[in-house]
Amino acid sequence: MSRRVVRQSKFRHIFGQPVKADQMYEDIRVSKVTWDSSFCAVNPKFIAIIVESSGGGAFIVLPLAKTGRVDKNHPTVSGHTAPVLDIDWCPHNDNVIASASDDTTVMVWQIPDYTPVRSITEPIVTLEGHSKRVGIVKWHPSARNILLSAGGDNAIIIWNVGTGEALINLDELHSDLIYSICWNYNGSLITTTCKDKKVRVIDPRKQEIVAEKSGAHEGARPIKSIFLADGKIFTTGFSKMSERQLALWDPSNFDEPIALQEMDTSNGVLLPFYDSDSNVVYLCGKGDSSIRYFEITAEAPFVHYLSTYSSKEPQRGMGFMPKRGLDVSKCEIARFFKLHERKCEPIVMTVPRKSDLFQDDLYPDTPGPEPALEAEEWFSGQDADPILVSLRDGYTPLKNRELKVNKKNILDNKPPTGPRRSYSSCDAGFSRVSLEDLVEEIKSLRATVESQEKRISDLENLLLELSNGTA
Repeated sequence: MSRRVVRQSKFRHIFGQPVKADQMYEDIRVSKVTWDSSFCAVNPKFIAIIVESSGGGAFIVLPLAKTGRVDKNHPTVSGHTAPVLDIDWCPHNDNVIASASDDTTVMVWQIPDYTPVRSITEPIVTLEGHSKRVGIVKWHPSARNILLSAGGDNAIIIWNVGTGEALINLDELHSDLIYSICWNYNGSLITTTCKDKKVRVIDPRKQEIVAEKSGAHEGARPIKSIFLADGKIFTTGFSKMSERQLALWDPSNFDEPIALQEMDTSNGVLLPFYDSDSNVVYLCGKGDSSIRYFEITAEAPFVHYLSTYSSKEPQRGMGFMPKRGLDVSKCEIARFFKLHERKCEPIVMTVPRKSDLFQDDLYPDTPGPEPALEAEEWFSGQDADPILVSLRDGYTPLKNRELKVNKKNILDNKPPTGPRRSYSSCDAGFSRVSLEDLVEEIKSLRATVESQEKRISDLENLLLELSNGTA
């Protein structure tokens, strides 16, 4: 007589729960643009959401603690001239975020710790190199200032944000629109999916395709792929009968999937979110009202269904908190931010434990905010895993660190031709010394304006507390 043994897993009893109504973010006009990105990005300090904007593209940035109703005049980040399609927080600086837009540019922004009085319209750097809309931006997981972007021109550009330069341009590896891109754990490879139904593994520095799979999912709808910590690739897509599928692949043998499962017949593209510490993949479909979670293991069937969190309202986008932003005292293993038409609803995933002690098995050391490599080191061929930090005593976000951009002057490499002219009396008034004095004065004035904005914001908050009777 055979007896079925239940597979042991510490994540079998993941419990998902929405926060209370006063801890949601309300009255947010979430973007209605038709693009298969998450429209939301979060880190231990801020939540950023792409919003509707007249006359260009914008997203809103809120401190995590600033819950409740959002003022309709709340400042936005609005420097693009067309809708914003994707945003991504820098993993090595919680105050820096990149945005991609329909206006063919990528912009990198410095977000202050205080709430600015006016909208932020001046990026730190604007990256121009795509000829069509840019729909994807991804920061490198372990190298400082390395940013990847992909556009409708079927090109992938890898930038050094510290200099504003395009280091690598992969413009001949894809024949059609790129649907998704993901770095591997140490940032040495990327996996991409494309409208031609191919899943590719690319070495960006050698500018060559390492492995390729045609027809990974045979349906016409977009395919998404992510790298797992052990180098395997997890994909979501559609069958010929328009059934949603998930699959697990070994890039060293792309002939057949390690695992292939059919889900349902919904039309929404499944967005995969991966927790490398627990090897759990969360699937969130646009237009769905549920979050499914699967554990990836080394034993058959390799992709183990764990559970589903369901709610009533369909989601228009989703943000996924990095592990260092979770509350370890409550055994929180994941936190999602579900976007609805007019609000953002945080969902907390916990694994119930009786003990109040730190749970080592739930919280192994996780990637921290310090980069393992500089941009130049990565470009020269070096690789390094992310530097890990312990969550035993919780994680405290670092203070605002300014991102400095040193753009190279193209005139430095192009000396003027012909005889050198003599300086006129008019030129004497614009000496290098006086120009540097003007630059320093502008910097000083900018610092004064920022400090006054912070002071005005603090006074406004104090006045609001006094008027509410809370101070």
